Formats: sequence, C-alpha cells, structure tokens
Amino acid sequence: MPIKIDYEKCCWKDGKCTSCKCGGECKGCVDACPVEALKREDLVKFDKSKCIDCGACVNACEHGAISMV
Repeated sequence: MPIKIDYEKCCWKDGKCTSCKCGGECKGCVDACPVEALKREDLVKFDKSKCIDCGACVNACEHGAISMV
C-alpha cells in the first residue's frame, strides 16, 4: 500500500524545513523510514519500490501530510 504526500501540509519546501517546531532540524518522516524510501530534495520524494508499508513515516509526520492509500 503506497503512501501519499500532501505537499500543502508538508513542512519541507524548497529544500528546507518551514516549520517553527523543529528549529530547522527536521526529524520527521525521512528519518523515521527504516528503508530510506523517502528523501529530502526540493520536496520530500518517495520511492515506492523501497517502501515496505510499515507506516513509520505516517506516524512520524506531525503535520498529517502523509497517509497510506
């Protein structure tokens, strides 16, 4: 079951964290993924071929930007 990223809610935009909660040291979905299926670029990118459907990224996102579809 792949994930869906709502980029309107996601705090990672234009290659940086835009949330005041983390002080610029984002420790969210990318860090929670045990298989590195998420990567920070200009936006958070998702590699569905690596995803193991564990839901760790969904649970780690404080902004509700990631869901299982």
